[in-house]
Parts: sequence; C-alpha cells; structure tokens
Amino acid sequence: MQKNIIDELSWRGLIKNKVPGIENQLQNPTTIYVGFDPTSDSLHLGSLVPIIILIHFQKMGHKSLILIGEGTGFIGDPSGKKNRRIFLTQEMLKKNTESIKNQILILLKSHSQKIELLNNIDWIKNISFLEFIRKIGKYFTVNYMISKETVKKRINDQKNGISFTEFSYSLIQGYDFLYLNKIKNCLLQIGGSDQWGNIITGIELIRKKTKKKAYGLTFPLITKSNGIKFGKSEKGENIWLDKNKTSPYKFYQFWINISDFEIEKYIKIYTFFSKEEINKLIIKHRKNTNKRFLQKKLAYEITKWIHGNKISEEIIKITNILFNKKNETFQSLNKDTLVSIYNHIPHMNISCKEFQKGIFLLDILKKSDFFDSKSEANRALKSNSIFLNKIPIKKNILLQKNNVIKNKYIIFQFGKKEFFIIKIE
Repeated sequence: MQKNIIDELSWRGLIKNKVPGIENQLQNPTTIYVGFDPTSDSLHLGSLVPIIILIHFQKMGHKSLILIGEGTGFIGDPSGKKNRRIFLTQEMLKKNTESIKNQILILLKSHSQKIELLNNIDWIKNISFLEFIRKIGKYFTVNYMISKETVKKRINDQKNGISFTEFSYSLIQGYDFLYLNKIKNCLLQIGGSDQWGNIITGIELIRKKTKKKAYGLTFPLITKSNGIKFGKSEKGENIWLDKNKTSPYKFYQFWINISDFEIEKYIKIYTFFSKEEINKLIIKHRKNTNKRFLQKKLAYEITKWIHGNKISEEIIKITNILFNKKNETFQSLNKDTLVSIYNHIPHMNISCKEFQKGIFLLDILKKSDFFDSKSEANRALKSNSIFLNKIPIKKNILLQKNNVIKNKYIIFQFGKKEFFIIKIE
C-alpha cells in the first residue's frame, strides 16, 4: 500500500464513523462492500459517493464489492424515513436492478475499475422465514433492535409507527454482511451515516455467529439546500445520473451553482485529484471567486464522467452562450447551436398553425411549467425578470415573426438562471 486509505478518505471529508481497529486491518488487502437498494431506476449524485470511495479502495489494492439489494428492496430501508415505504412490485424491482447495474458498470468502466457486482436476491430467496428467524433472529433481543435510533424515532411516532417489515430490515442487511463474510471473506461494509445502525448489526451478527472481527465505515450524507439527503425514494427533486430524469444541462448547472463554501468540500469528494492538485485549485479559485473557477472545474469533470466528453463539451458551449453577459441577442446563432440548445434545456414544440393564429407571451410562459398560473407569470413580467432572446420584456406581447430565430426558435429567460426554448414546426 503506497498510501493510508483512512488518511486519504479523511482529508477528503469522506469519513463520518469508523469501527475501532479498522486502520490495522487496512494495512492488509481487505474486501469491502457497499449496497444499493433498487428503489428507483437510477442512482443520484449522493449514490456516487460510495462508488467513489470503493474506487479509492480499489486503487490502493483492496477488493471492492457492490451489492444491489433486489431482496432487501422488497422491504425498504426505514433509515431516515418518517413514513412507511411504498412496496415495489417484483417486476419493478427487477427492472430497477438491471438499470442501476448498467449505470454502475458504465461508471466503473470510465475509471478502468473491475469491481464485482452481486445481487442479494440470489441468497435471500433460498432461506425460509422460519429458518431466518431461528438462525439469525435468535442473536438479537427486541431491546437491542428498538435501541436503534431509526427504530426508536418511528416507534415514538404515534401516527406512522414502524411496520414489522421495516423493523426486520436491519437483520436482513446484517445477514447480507454475514453471507459476504462467509463466501467472499468480506470484512468491511461502508455506507452513508444513516446506515451506521444497520452496519453495526451486521458486525454483531458476524461476531456472535463466527467469532470473527468485522468492520464498518460511514461517510457524511450529501444533502440538498433544505438539509434533506439526496435519495432514490426521497420526496422532492433529486439530481439523477439518468439523463432522462435530470438533463445533462441541469446536472452541469447544479455544480456550477454550488456556493463557494460548499465547492471546496465537493471538489475533494467528487474528484480523484491529489491533495496537492486540489490545494492548487483552491488557491487559484480564492484569488477571484467571482470567476467560479472551482465550480466550473468540478462541473466539467463530473459531467464528463457521468455523461461523456462530447456531451460535457456541448453543455459548456451552450452555457457560455446562454450566460454571455454581453449585449448580444441570439439571432446570430447558427442552426447546429440552436439544435444543441434545444436538446439540452427545457423545451416545447408549437405548431406553425398555432403560431400563425397568434399566441401571447403569457400563454407560452404558463405552458412552460416555470409558473403555476398566468398571474404569477404576469408578476414576473412586471418585475422585469422575463427576457425574450435576451431582450427584456415588460408586458404581454403577441409573439411575431421578428421574435423567431432562424424561422423556428424562441429562447426565453426567467431571472438570472432559468432558460426555456420553443420550436415552431
């Protein structure tokens, strides 16, 4: 080992909790695993963190496993959840499993990493309920189970409570760790900080059943601006890796708009640059934070990883065009550029017939989904926050041919960051 993996993860801010003695274990090649339940058909930016950690482990000579929890997906992890999960069908779980598996393979291929993928349905389906509660359940008291923070919170919630199904989740995840310990000699499980209780259950199960020492490590959760974690089954907006759920343009803009306070944290978490390289980047950024050097660097690197070099270059090009502060309209844009803009930002089609009949600006704004009503759109007009092809618009005008770029496109801007394009055909 040329580097100490714990030191490497620590300076990157990738360690929240760890089991004592883990440093000594990691002096030797160790098998590590992380699990993903297929509760959605896509991973999100929070899901990238454990994959990044496994790549770090892999590069330092350890063996990494990724477990897709099609079996545990039938139940759903109650960790961090206030309400009971909605059960997914077997068909949906299989579909999600295949989709997530393909995403992971592409992510790992970009870093030339061959990390083994497993599916816990392969062994969970072979154990009966009676066998499970007899062979596994006997090692844990109810007192131990309800002492878990996740369970304790839900039990005290008179309205929602916790179902027996969710209550059993921790034991099943613990069984996964036991199984991987047996067949793969897996000694370390990693997960988000909300997984600490589940990880400890697995460690305890291994200790009680085999007398072996196992380890756990958690990383801080990546949260949205409201403090809620990014998660496949969380309500509200996520930043997905699937381009059909979060467009590459929107994905790129997320990173561009990260605050200066957070960007120094994220450049360490989401890139593989060395400590020396990152320190140089941070120094350069601090000299003129208005240029958003770090944001642009991270946005490019991670968009290239997730969506490929060609798309990331396209996104940078149209971002520079859309956010160009010079007093230029979009009328000079060529056809290929307009097509690229249309493909990457929110858009809508309007028929030539509908346009020729006459359509007002407010009708377009309402259809764009950026506003819930015409009155809300009208208030935006009056507050001078609506632009048509970079020209500020202050009233509800009837759109004319002279508003159309290359006889086909009109680009709208709301405030400083939101863009929308319509195509007339």
